[in-house]
Amino acid sequence: MQTILGSGGAIGVELARSLPKQYTRDIRLVSRNPRKVNEADQLYAADLLDQEAVTNAVRGSEVVYVTIGFPYKLKVWKQCWPVFMGNVLEACETHNCKLVFFDNVYMYDPDQVQNMTEETEVNPGSEKGKVRSKIAKMVLDSIAEERVEAMIVRSADFYGPNIGNTSILNEMVIKPLREGKKANWMSSVDFPHSFTYTPDAGKATALLGNSAEAYGQVWHLPTAGDPPTGKQWIEMVARELGVEPRVQVAPKWLMRILGLFNPVLREMPEMMYQYDRDYIFRSDKFESQFDMKPTSPQAAVSEIIGGW
Repeated sequence: MQTILGSGGAIGVELARSLPKQYTRDIRLVSRNPRKVNEADQLYAADLLDQEAVTNAVRGSEVVYVTIGFPYKLKVWKQCWPVFMGNVLEACETHNCKLVFFDNVYMYDPDQVQNMTEETEVNPGSEKGKVRSKIAKMVLDSIAEERVEAMIVRSADFYGPNIGNTSILNEMVIKPLREGKKANWMSSVDFPHSFTYTPDAGKATALLGNSAEAYGQVWHLPTAGDPPTGKQWIEMVARELGVEPRVQVAPKWLMRILGLFNPVLREMPEMMYQYDRDYIFRSDKFESQFDMKPTSPQAAVSEIIGGW
């Protein structure tokens, strides 16, 4: 049995699609209102902030994947993430489950996002980053104390097909251009910016979770190297849509206005350091150890728009 906690999000769905192809059809999907991805999936409805519910949800699992995404609000993150992670670690220890935690890069030093690797210094420059640093440390401490066999897998900002309002590239570029509006970008369109393609992330997370040698480590999921600049991302999307690559570059004050209408953009001002410099996510470690390469940005954009 392999269990996905927070199975309804973009990563959880892609992971659930990937697992049966090579690893297992014995999959349990856990969320408040879980829905099947594969015909054989087991569904388990649970409040993942409840310790007993989490313990029951992972019982009998060989591997537990955490792909949950709490609402993108600082107050919610501070309240929910430490409680949830404590519940998961305790439950995995109780039932001797391996743990794969899908994480982001908010805890990395803002002055080092030009070349992010698994060794990049943890020194968060935002309040959300401090939350992510805290929960990652909880996992790493459990590994060091040999209480839970676990790993952390990380991605850059992600994009992909069938994502709701949780992808910055989808929300700022693809949707507006598709609707005949200007694309939005933050700070400057002149810096390269990495995005991880969600089908790649799902496939790689399944591979890592089923690779004994991967545990006890941090892994960057496969992400295309030499990323396009903001301008190049916008031009790429516009070409696929057959529209002009019109863009509105948003300073902080404008992001606050846009945030009145979009909950993802509302929380972005403190994260704008990721757009006023090179933001390059490296996955060399993964690519050198496993036979899987990231999808190119052009191919990914074509797949997203072709399937819309």
